[in-house]
Amino acid sequence: MNLNEDTEFNEALRKHGILPPREPTPPSPSPPPPPAFDDILGDLTAEELRELGEDSHDDAAERYIAQFRAQRLAQERLEAQHRRFGSVIPIGRDDYTREVTEASKQDEPGEEEARGTGVVCFLYKDGIPRSDRVHAHVRLLATRYPRTKFVSIIGDKCIPNLPDSRVPMFVVYRKGEIVTQITAWGSDRERKLEELEALFIGCGVIVAPEKKPPADLNDDDDESEEEEDGRFSQMRSKSTWVNHSTKSIRRAPEKDDSDSDFDL
Repeated sequence: MNLNEDTEFNEALRKHGILPPREPTPPSPSPPPPPAFDDILGDLTAEELRELGEDSHDDAAERYIAQFRAQRLAQERLEAQHRRFGSVIPIGRDDYTREVTEASKQDEPGEEEARGTGVVCFLYKDGIPRSDRVHAHVRLLATRYPRTKFVSIIGDKCIPNLPDSRVPMFVVYRKGEIVTQITAWGSDRERKLEELEALFIGCGVIVAPEKKPPADLNDDDDESEEEEDGRFSQMRSKSTWVNHSTKSIRRAPEKDDSDSDFDL
């Protein structure tokens, strides 16, 4: 006799309290919701959107797809204007003012707020293991953040008699001003790419990529944007505990046609 069976006899025993009540059957899980229309459109290329709009038999849907595609193309054009760099540019001492200080004063295309351009000047020396490792990190970050200008120069070619203990060294600019200076990065321990990335995000020289749907077409993506913002907030918070050595670099007095900002 199986007391767990759903029989009239067992039900009578449960009614009189002889058997305990049966555990309720767990509800079947609900099927996942179908993907939102904007999510489907977001996975298509501009050409696929055009073809989808042409094949649509609904005028309202065709107009919506056309609007989505137009805003996608506008966003891509703006992003292409922002991708001005994408590699580490070697410079010499005589190039410093033009390629670093003056370049950091230039506003990005399409930017309403005059924020200038983030410029990272990387001072290095070949043959020093930590400098070689960081050089690889800098190359990768330059590719990942093409809106930021990365330049490199051999340390003692920029600052004569710069000790090897001071490299690798970073001088970070925006709007013609030094934002921060870091010397001997990685001298205490081997540093990861993510630590350097967090440091640059924290001081505002690199701009984290924004992943947003076309404007005014989808108001339901607040949660995903919060998740994205949260990830980069964590990266910014890392910069508060990144252990780095900061040294002052004396600025040279203002001179006509000066080729360097340093007292060399």
